[in-house]
Amino acid sequence: MIDIPAYSDVEKAHLIIAKYAHRTPVLTSVSLNEIVGADLFFKCENLQKVGAFKFRGACNAVFSLSEEEAQKGVATHSSGNHAAALALAARMRGIAAHIVMPENSPEIKKKAVAGYGAKITFCKPTLQARESTLANVIEATGATEIHPYNNFNVIAGQGTAAKELIEDKGEFDVIMAPVGGGGLLSGTAISTKQLLPNCKVIAAEPAGADDAFRSFHTKKWVPSENPKTIADGLLTSLGERNFSIVLDKVDDVVTVSEESIVAAMRMIWERMKIIIEPSSAVPLAAILEGKVDVRNKKVGIILSGGNLDLGKLPF
Repeated sequence: MIDIPAYSDVEKAHLIIAKYAHRTPVLTSVSLNEIVGADLFFKCENLQKVGAFKFRGACNAVFSLSEEEAQKGVATHSSGNHAAALALAARMRGIAAHIVMPENSPEIKKKAVAGYGAKITFCKPTLQARESTLANVIEATGATEIHPYNNFNVIAGQGTAAKELIEDKGEFDVIMAPVGGGGLLSGTAISTKQLLPNCKVIAAEPAGADDAFRSFHTKKWVPSENPKTIADGLLTSLGERNFSIVLDKVDDVVTVSEESIVAAMRMIWERMKIIIEPSSAVPLAAILEGKVDVRNKKVGIILSGGNLDLGKLPF
C-alpha cells in the first residue's frame, strides 16, 4: 500500500514552511486574457526561493525530520532545482546536504548547489550511476534520502502552492500545472480537489517527453525513454506515489509542441515582464494550442520556476 498525503498533510506542511518559503504573488495580464478569451491567474513560483516551487517540498521534508534523523543530514541525486532547494533547506536547518550530480549538469546549477553549502559528489550522467553513487553516499553518511518527487513530505509541500492560489484568488474553473516527475501536479491535485471539488485539474507536458500523457490515458505506468524537449525540468518519469494521485485526482493530461512552448515562454516574458523557464510555459502553451477549453473561464496556472541559462535563450 503506497502512503499518499491527504489535504491535512498539505495544511501541516504549510504551517512548517511558512517561516521559510515565500508566499509568491499571483499575477494577471489583460493582454494575455484577451488573446485566450479567459481570465488567467499565474502563481509565480519563479519568484520562490531558489527560483522554483521545489523549495516548498524540500523545506517541508527537511523540517519534518526528527532531530536524530536531521543530525545525519539529507541526500538526493538531482541535476537541477531540487538539488538547490534541498541544499538551501538543509542550510536553514543547519544540517548537511549530500547531493549527487551528473558531471554534465549545467555549470550554473553546480554553482548554485555549491553556493548553498551542499557536499557535491559527481557521477556519470546515467540513472544507474546516479542511483548507485547515491546509495554509496547514504551508506557512508547515514543521511536520509529526500526524493525530488516520489516522497510523501515533498508532495505535501508542493501542494501548498495551489492552496495559496485558491486562498488568495477564490474559486477557479480550471487549475493547470506542468508535469515531469509529478510532485507539483500531485500536490496541486490534492489541494484543488479538497478546496474546489468541481474545479478541473489539467496537466500539460511536452510531446517529446509524453510519458505522463501515455501513463494517464492507458492507466498503466509508462517510463520516460529518451525524452527530447527544451523543458528540461520535465524529463523525468512519473513517481509511483505521484502516478496513483494523478490517476485518482487529475482530470486530463495534454501534450504540446516545442514551438508552442517557446512561443508561450516568449509571450510571458514580453507581456508580463517576468523570467520563466521553458517548463513553466507548458500550461500556457496547451491553452494557445487549444488543447484545453478555457473560453470565458477562470484559470489558475502554476508557473513552476525561472531557472535557465540566459546565454541559451530559445528566442
